[in-house]
Amino acid sequence: MAEKKQASDKTRDEIESGEGEDTIYVTLEYDDGTVVESEVMGIFEAGDKEYIALIPDDGSDDVYIYGYKESEEDEDDFELIDIEDDAEFEAAVKAFDEIMAT
Repeated sequence: MAEKKQASDKTRDEIESGEGEDTIYVTLEYDDGTVVESEVMGIFEAGDKEYIALIPDDGSDDVYIYGYKESEEDEDDFELIDIEDDAEFEAAVKAFDEIMAT
């Protein structure tokens, strides 16, 4: 599972709107020791939950989708949450696909 990540100095609103000139990267650290740098593509809602789409810097065309939870103490901190429920994951992917189609 990916752990708590820092979104440099951009706020959630800047990430969602694409404001600012800098690309935001997060480092995913998996339990097996694998480390993957990923670009934040955006934060979106599906149902009553928030999700984040990440583009891994690994040469693939993959997009990683995680649950997203903003820190209550620091607006620049957030947590990535593994989506373990298949129906929830499918709903998040559907919402993401709809956003990308517009």
